[in-house]
This record gives sequence, C-alpha cells and structure tokens, in this order.
Amino acid sequence: MDRFQKWFEQLAGISREERRRWEIAQRIYFSPRVDIASLLQKPACWRRKSGMASGGIREALA
Repeated sequence: MDRFQKWFEQLAGISREERRRWEIAQRIYFSPRVDIASLLQKPACWRRKSGMASGGIREALA
C-alpha cells in the first residue's frame, strides 16, 4: 500500500516537502495528549472539586 501511495503522490505532484509537513502536522495535532483511561480509574466523586468552603452540604442545609 505504501508503494501505491508513493506512486499516487508522484502522479498527483505532491512533493516530499509537502509530505513531510503533513507528517509533522499529524504528529502535532493527532497525537493523544491526555490518557483518559488513567483519569477514569479514580471515581468521579474523588475527581470533583468541592463547591463548599469547608463543611460541605450539611453546612449549606443548616
């Protein structure tokens, strides 16, 4: 398949420089930035920041 891709690029007039820029863009914009699986190992209630200053919901209801 790589050989066919190379032939097509030669026929279409895609230069090596364009191909190199495309590969760089792929690495920059399509690389995984955050490992979501590791973030989801922690339960959601532990990930949330508390909205109350100190006492939580009990102080708010009192």
